[in-house]
Amino acid sequence: MKFGFSPRKWALLSLAWVALVSAGCSKSPQAKSAKYIDSGKALMQKHDPVRAILQFRSAVQASPKNAEAYYQLALAFQAQQDYRNAVGTLRQAIALNPKHTAAKLRLAQLMASVTDPGVLKDAQQRLKDLLAGDPDNPDTLHALALTELKLGEAADALQHLELALTDASKSQELGVALTLARAKLQQKDAKGAEDVLKKAVEVSSTPADASVYLGQFYLSQNKSGEAEQQFQRALAIDPRQGIALFSLARLQSATGRLPEAEKSFRRLSSFPGFKPVYAIFLFQAGRKDEAIREFERLAKTDPEDRQARTRLVTAYWNLNRTPEAERLLNQVLKKHPRDLDALLQRGEMYLSAGKYSQAEIDLNQVLHLQPASPEIHYILAKLNRARGAELTYRQELAKALELNAYLLPVRLELVQSLLGSKSAQAALDVLNQAPQSQKQSTPVLVQRNWALWSLGDLANMRRGIDQGLTLDRSKDLLIQDGLWKLRAGDSAGARKAVQEALKLDPTDLRALQALSQTYIAQKNAPMALQKIKEYAASQPKSAPVQDLLGLMLMSQGSRTEARTAFLTAKAADPKYAPADLALAQLDVAQGDINAAKKRLEAILSADSSNPTAQLWLGIMQEKMGDRSAAIELYRKVAQANPDSAQALNNLAYLLAEVANKPDEALKYAQEAVQLAPERPAYSDTLGWVLYQKGVYNAALPYLERASLNNSDKDNVVWKYHLAMAYSKAGDEAHGRAMLQTALRLNPNLPEARMAQQMIGGSR
Repeated sequence: MKFGFSPRKWALLSLAWVALVSAGCSKSPQAKSAKYIDSGKALMQKHDPVRAILQFRSAVQASPKNAEAYYQLALAFQAQQDYRNAVGTLRQAIALNPKHTAAKLRLAQLMASVTDPGVLKDAQQRLKDLLAGDPDNPDTLHALALTELKLGEAADALQHLELALTDASKSQELGVALTLARAKLQQKDAKGAEDVLKKAVEVSSTPADASVYLGQFYLSQNKSGEAEQQFQRALAIDPRQGIALFSLARLQSATGRLPEAEKSFRRLSSFPGFKPVYAIFLFQAGRKDEAIREFERLAKTDPEDRQARTRLVTAYWNLNRTPEAERLLNQVLKKHPRDLDALLQRGEMYLSAGKYSQAEIDLNQVLHLQPASPEIHYILAKLNRARGAELTYRQELAKALELNAYLLPVRLELVQSLLGSKSAQAALDVLNQAPQSQKQSTPVLVQRNWALWSLGDLANMRRGIDQGLTLDRSKDLLIQDGLWKLRAGDSAGARKAVQEALKLDPTDLRALQALSQTYIAQKNAPMALQKIKEYAASQPKSAPVQDLLGLMLMSQGSRTEARTAFLTAKAADPKYAPADLALAQLDVAQGDINAAKKRLEAILSADSSNPTAQLWLGIMQEKMGDRSAAIELYRKVAQANPDSAQALNNLAYLLAEVANKPDEALKYAQEAVQLAPERPAYSDTLGWVLYQKGVYNAALPYLERASLNNSDKDNVVWKYHLAMAYSKAGDEAHGRAMLQTALRLNPNLPEARMAQQMIGGSR
């Protein structure tokens, strides 16, 4: 019997086999995308948006035109608070499917979350367009009402909230009711808000949650009795309602019922998500040893709970039990060398202790393992600032912002650093790059105004002040208002503004200084001093205020009264170093160099890295003839604070003049001139260092800049330096002329004899 297939049958069989295999081992792009979406949704339900993002991105790659994949990816971005990517991805979803209502609603909701009026108006129109197709959609009505509340259209918001509440499902109605209550509170209708929340308690599908919100409303109205009743009611409905028990425990603690609060916090610590609350309560109540034992128990119960370990280390650290904290972290890292949390915390601990090299090792290891972490770049910024590397500090802050533009505290810190370095335009640029949702916030407006002030753009600053004051009459904005009016010649208006700021904080030095300036502008210096005296008398425990009074008295020559004020500051805060520095200045002014030296040494014994004390002590050692000690002190300041132009200049001069090290001196002199090119003394130092290196023509421009400076025309030493440089450069005529000029001013300096010997001139 022969077995065989015709060529045609064989071909058909082969095709069928291929089709069968293909069907079994591959899926369509749409099917693959759907599978990834399902996996991502499951991860979102487990509150794991990071891994969900990976799944949704795979879904997009499998089917690039799948609008639903983009929509789900946007939801994951939103859960990660990555609003920029969320908005962009929603726009892609809508572009692929203009009828994707959920994406359009979510985009409008995100837009409604900002404060920019233009964006809010856009969101409002989008929501109205959605309502045109589905006028009874409670989610859309709710979002529209929220937008209208921000736009100040409270009447329309209330109307839409009432409609939303009518059509809301059981799962939606509590959220709508809360917004309606908030809207009524904005209208100063506390009774209406209470009625809405009471009704929510009666009809809500989650009455325990509704009772908690009603209780929190009562707290906001200072009705602690009614609040407690609602928290107790919520717990009667659901004994495991954690927020209710937490709110009750805090209320008991705030009203001084500590035994009841302790019992509630202890019970709450058995609830998921509330484990550390009892330990935190003990810590805040001052029962530190008990708190430590509870933190230790939690960490021991679950050794894999990194948060429990982190809290224990933090508690050790706050109680100055650093060796125990370090030992615990060392044990963890011995077992798990790549534990990022432990490395980061140990790095921060080393940084706080001033162990910069050890901190850098740990932090760089974290950076290597997690280069896209904004947190590690922020801590590296702190390390560089502690070392005095301001430029690298700012670069690390900028990197943290690049990785997460929503880190507002980091942005503000970068802006303040730029303003401190007189880079106002760069600071303004950083503020302009802030997310739209942050640009109208009070902190951003305040820093923007300071940048405009530095740039002299008073018109735009005025607009910023007015805009800010409509949102928040904060002390910062009031101080800016006062300074602006003072510059505009309105002393009375300025005084009114800063006095309002001082009502908020009577110890704010900026406001006190501005207040004194309002009187000085009216040529009434005695009243300026009198007002500061009055504030100082009312704030005897404020070391900064007493210090300010002392500085004002010292500037007017009242040294005895100034000393009393500085001593009062020290009594208020024995560790307040500025008062010690001011007392040292008084000692010098009164000719008691030894007393000043002892004060500075006392400051350094308490804080060995205080740069001002080191610099001043170096100056004193130099004047007292101990130039070697001065060099070491200047060197410490220059190493810790490379932006200290005075330390760099003084170090360079002594290295060249005393230590005969012009090569080492040169780099310090160049850095000092680069930092402060307007200072003639620094130009003279650089010129003199170049002179000692034998490069006379290169020295001349710097020596000319110094000796010809009108503001320091009496500094004869610079003229002798220039005379010698002219002579060495071959310009004998200018050298002799400059020597004669210097000799007429002061012929008794050591430099006079040196120049005469070189040039051969006579007195």
